Amino acid sequence: MLSKLKLNQLYFKDTQFANLMTKRIFNVLLVANPYDAFMLEDDGRIDEKIFIEYMNLSLRYPPRFTQVSTPEETWKQLGNTTFDLVICMPGTDNSDTFDIARDIKAKYPHIPIVVLTPFSHGIKERMEHEDLSVFEYVFCWLGNTDLLVSIIKLIEDKMNLQHDIKEVGVQMIMLVEDSIRFYSSVLPNLYKFVLKQSQEFATEALNEHQRTLRMRGRPKIVLARSYEEAMHLYEMFSNNVLGIISDARFPHDGKIDPLAGVKLLKEVRSRDPFVPLILQSSEEDNRKYADECKAVFVDKNSKKMNIDLREAVSDNFGFGDFVFINPKTKEEVARVHNLKELQNIVFSIPADSFHYHISRNHVSRWLYSRAIFPVAEFLKQITWDSLQDLDAHRQIIFEAIVRYRKMKNQGVVAEFKRERFDRYSNFARIGEGSLGGKGRGLAFIDNMIKRHPDFEDFENASVAIPKTVVLCTDIFDEFMDSNRLYQLALSDADDETILRAFLRAKLPDRLVEDFFAFFDVVKSPLAIRSSSLLEDSHYQPFAGIYSTYMIPYMEDKYEMLRMLSDAIKGVYASVFYKDSKAYMQATSNVIDQEKMAVILQEVVGTQYGDRYYPAISGVARSLNYYPINDELAEEGTVSLALGLGKYIVDGGLTLRVCPYHPDKVLQTSEMDIALRETQTRFYALDLKNTGHNFSLDDGFNLLKLHVKDAEADGSLNYIASTYDPYDMVIRDGIYPGGRKVITFANILQHDVFPLPLLLQLAQKYGQGEMRRPVEIEFAVNFDANNKTGVFYLLQIRPMVDIKADLDEDLSLIPEDKIILKSENSLGHGVMDDICDLIYVKTDGYSASNNQLIAYDIEKLNRKFLDEGKHYVLVGPGRWGSSDTWLGIPVKWPNISAARIIVEAGLTNYRVDPSQGTHFFQNLTSFGVGYFTINAFMNDGIYNQEFLNSLPAVEETQYLRWVRFKSPLIVKMDGKKKLGIVALPE
Repeated sequence: MLSKLKLNQLYFKDTQFANLMTKRIFNVLLVANPYDAFMLEDDGRIDEKIFIEYMNLSLRYPPRFTQVSTPEETWKQLGNTTFDLVICMPGTDNSDTFDIARDIKAKYPHIPIVVLTPFSHGIKERMEHEDLSVFEYVFCWLGNTDLLVSIIKLIEDKMNLQHDIKEVGVQMIMLVEDSIRFYSSVLPNLYKFVLKQSQEFATEALNEHQRTLRMRGRPKIVLARSYEEAMHLYEMFSNNVLGIISDARFPHDGKIDPLAGVKLLKEVRSRDPFVPLILQSSEEDNRKYADECKAVFVDKNSKKMNIDLREAVSDNFGFGDFVFINPKTKEEVARVHNLKELQNIVFSIPADSFHYHISRNHVSRWLYSRAIFPVAEFLKQITWDSLQDLDAHRQIIFEAIVRYRKMKNQGVVAEFKRERFDRYSNFARIGEGSLGGKGRGLAFIDNMIKRHPDFEDFENASVAIPKTVVLCTDIFDEFMDSNRLYQLALSDADDETILRAFLRAKLPDRLVEDFFAFFDVVKSPLAIRSSSLLEDSHYQPFAGIYSTYMIPYMEDKYEMLRMLSDAIKGVYASVFYKDSKAYMQATSNVIDQEKMAVILQEVVGTQYGDRYYPAISGVARSLNYYPINDELAEEGTVSLALGLGKYIVDGGLTLRVCPYHPDKVLQTSEMDIALRETQTRFYALDLKNTGHNFSLDDGFNLLKLHVKDAEADGSLNYIASTYDPYDMVIRDGIYPGGRKVITFANILQHDVFPLPLLLQLAQKYGQGEMRRPVEIEFAVNFDANNKTGVFYLLQIRPMVDIKADLDEDLSLIPEDKIILKSENSLGHGVMDDICDLIYVKTDGYSASNNQLIAYDIEKLNRKFLDEGKHYVLVGPGRWGSSDTWLGIPVKWPNISAARIIVEAGLTNYRVDPSQGTHFFQNLTSFGVGYFTINAFMNDGIYNQEFLNSLPAVEETQYLRWVRFKSPLIVKMDGKKKLGIVALPE
């Protein structure tokens, strides 16, 4: 049955509250003689009263009033200002108010005009003879400013009614009443009640801004003054009626009909068995009709008529708490204040009570009154008649609420509320300050996932950010000030002294309860990361300057609290360590402007005995400066590793793959490379370490383990291959015996998990929305048994390559200035500290001497290492090839001081570009440039004659080393694969 309702495809779109109530009344013109206006203001300022009224009801945009009393003033004001509403107060003596009103209507037909008359007999008789057709409404002034708010809201509701109902299904409350005196007193009450209620339900919002917007979703109130008007409104909006309040006696077919209200309610009841109806009358006899049409009766003569009406509306229109009752005894069996409580209780409500409420549509009505439109619409369609299965109904309500709350929580930085934070909460902040760089990045990713539903398109993968709470920067300020830490922190004290002082200091007490609430929800280890204002700022990469601690989850929440507090203080202290201060100076930032937010986040991973780590961690970059084979620079590149991501950041051996070519991985293309250049160690969190040895080293409780330790944990399924030493092959998958090689082969090549596709999406949207290349950190929790997983995005930041600001077009540099030029180069950036160039002589060159050439190079390289200098290296064939006929068989340590390595083909000795496969890992991690040049084929430039003409610093049988007085100009454009080495300026 459930599948028929397609619950799994239930995709709630967020309600765009910002598009509601768009037409507003900002300027009101009050036409009244000075005395009446004074009476109206009761010698106070009307603007002020309205303002206070608006503030009390959390409404924004209180209107401004302009008062005029003569025709001259009226026209002058209308000429100067655009008015949205005119209120006329006719005095007892002069009738020119009405004349003025008619003239205004003739000239400005679109402005609504309302009559507000002081309540007295004289007026009543006068009104009977006036033509009131130009007025929207006539109200009677009983000395209560609430009425003005109601008039304004009534007209605003009328202006927005059709649009808002169509847009999101806003509900309507209809009041049918023709007595001016009566609706003038009922409307203020009704509005006050509805606005107060909408303040209540706005608490479903996750932050201040959303709260204000949610208020716009409150039910609209409309006033009908005859049977025809009421039926017309009902027929137009019958699907969105929250309830109807009707008088018994009002005009029908042009005459007063004492039972018009009864006829109206009977007609409505015949069409809709559930809509709440209220009949109010001053004739007690009419009570019997109320029972006939299942309506609530309110006696107009009662002294507490207003209270009765409010209670009737509150009990029947779905406002306030949802009270589940026992249908037989009418006693309360359960009460629910908000969505979260309904979700928690829905399975435990007694069957008869549950049946009573759902068969009458009460749940969807309650949701409508709280402006939770998507769920209300959905549940309204699932009537009792269509399903007739209590458990299925419970399940549907539960699923719908969970879906909705997940959707609401995503992409929003909520205020952390202990009572509301639960496993469907995603991202909350404690404090009012900034989220810092990482915090903003996370909020941005969360929002990005929400806006692009194609992240949801995978059967066996979901995309999320880990549960996160950010302690905003104001908590850092408070901690620093209340513990008087600035003086020590900004002094020259050593790091250890600073850390100890911070650990002794005290965090604000009020955080304790918040942390406990957080522990109750996130029952996994926590990462405590820095998120400073300057970190990840677009132009200065501050990443990795501050500490990140991880702590295990413990059942004893006081122990957990101690570890968490230490970790937070440790992150705060790291702002003032020597390295940070030096870095600040180098980037010319002022340290006391640095403010630190702290991110508390569940660690992605799985527990294996006393260790905890994820199957896959990675860093993706949306631009790849070392594209090889069919890769394009803009397809990006990803480094993958087993275990915690710290391994990647610390420069461990990772698997490098392009998400668009996951089946072509250089490191696993040849067996000897695979055995030599794949991951052998990984990091895991030590769950036994409870932080008593807390130290400056934020990795003090991490274990650095061998890959074979992971084999025992069973975490290598689908991510490792096995080397079979007998057949000398590597097989994808885990087999007994043989070394395990981390290749991620089943995931990359055999689609066990759609990681490449997820990475393509993340890079595409991340770069698209940041408008610049990005670096994304991620981790995957992979369940090998079910082949499902969650792809967690941990961080996004702009890719800032200090050397990467290369705006010039290298093809414009004149050729007579160029020594080397490659149109097939790898690497990106500018180098301005190289004065030396070593090249292999080509006259009389023979590949048979390659081994001897390698020895010569090794000797020279050692000199450069001793002096801490770098050089450009040029030679024929493949550098580092183990086959001496293909190239010079150097190992990386023999050429490690070279910053540009050039493969130059000779006419009789041409080698396809190897793209430096043997050194690839080192090229990328050290940012070394790799040029391929075949000058004899017009592929690039190699000006060897010029080099031969220069004096040599040293020359051997095979090599020449030349030095320039000032540094060579080395520039590489990674996107165009163009690289040059030119003469000094």
